[in-house]
Amino acid sequence: MSGPGYLFLGDEEKALVTRALDTWQLNRYRFDETAEPSMVFTLEREFEQRTGAAHCLAVNSCTSALLTALAALGVGPGDEVIVPGYTFIASIAAIVHRGAVPVLAEIDESLTLDPEDVARRITPATKAILAVHMLGAPAALDELRRIADDHGLFLIEDAAQATGGRYRGRALGTIGDAGAFSLNLFKIITSGDGGLLTIADDTAYERAFAFHDHGFKPMRHGIADADSLFGLNLRMHELSGAVALGQLRKIDLILETLRKQKTALSEAIGELPGVEHRRLNDPDGECHSFFVLRFETVEVARAVAAKLGTTTLIDSGRHYYGNMPQLISRRMPTASEHPFGCQAHPTEVRYEPHMLPRTDDILGRSITLSVGVVDGYLGAGFGITPLSSPDEIAAVATAVKSAVNEVVARA
Repeated sequence: MSGPGYLFLGDEEKALVTRALDTWQLNRYRFDETAEPSMVFTLEREFEQRTGAAHCLAVNSCTSALLTALAALGVGPGDEVIVPGYTFIASIAAIVHRGAVPVLAEIDESLTLDPEDVARRITPATKAILAVHMLGAPAALDELRRIADDHGLFLIEDAAQATGGRYRGRALGTIGDAGAFSLNLFKIITSGDGGLLTIADDTAYERAFAFHDHGFKPMRHGIADADSLFGLNLRMHELSGAVALGQLRKIDLILETLRKQKTALSEAIGELPGVEHRRLNDPDGECHSFFVLRFETVEVARAVAAKLGTTTLIDSGRHYYGNMPQLISRRMPTASEHPFGCQAHPTEVRYEPHMLPRTDDILGRSITLSVGVVDGYLGAGFGITPLSSPDEIAAVATAVKSAVNEVVARA
């Protein structure tokens, strides 16, 4: 089980790690001004150049990137953040650990936030919209940006599964006020663990840097002063930076390989009775890491999934709100913590299974085939990889067609 980046690890990453080890430079900072820039610093600058982001900050996980983004933008107790019911728990946990209240919204046929439902859920307490580019494809960013601007809200992009993706010509993570990316084992590019944060505003970037490194100014140029805030240590390690830098430099190869593999699988499967494909908000901007099939009923979807040895998206576990017991029970480390137990900022928001009927329906009728990400938690335990041969792709397509035709004929 892994993402596409893992399969492309090779001599390039090894050479960069070796360079770091040869000098025993394990920390991102170079206190010797004559030394060459750190791997982490170089990664940040090259990511900025690639995406056009004003600022990039490397951190130790995408969860840390989300937490840092929320802190930098001033999201905290008394605020609400709208987030889709189909996402990884980290998107919601970052909101909760900033003391803000996650407000769940429906997805649409793109498997990302439904802008119309987002608009319905805005209250005077709403501070931000967290759009998640699920399964490597962009959310409806034009519509969400318009809603955010109309209501004076921040728009944050969770691009954990969509590094390198684009939306109508612009890099994901640069359309919102901030963007968060994951570098863990299951992602487009990987350093084992790690994350990247893109952020547009200069002041917000300074706040983000301070939050991720104990209140310091960017690159630790200047000691803490009267404007400093309490921060944490969320820094990226230099060896992680070296691996991520090697991966970033081959991301075009990875994305092009995924595109070719998905095209080959799609052509081999062809049209199937009673099957629709995922709606893409920008077909040219997706990462091509998954292939989604949607059926007319939950029963048909589950029967096809069973024949393929996989599951529907609603049954896949870790990314469906109904399978998040800590959310349903609003379970914090102590009973009096923000956002659910604090008397100063009471909230009536509750979470329960089946509270998002449209999300439940879409996920219940959908299965996903792996193209680059092999991950049972995402329901992508069956499919192909970036290294699958034409014969292997043909075999997977034959299995899919056989399963669908047999189940549909019986239905």
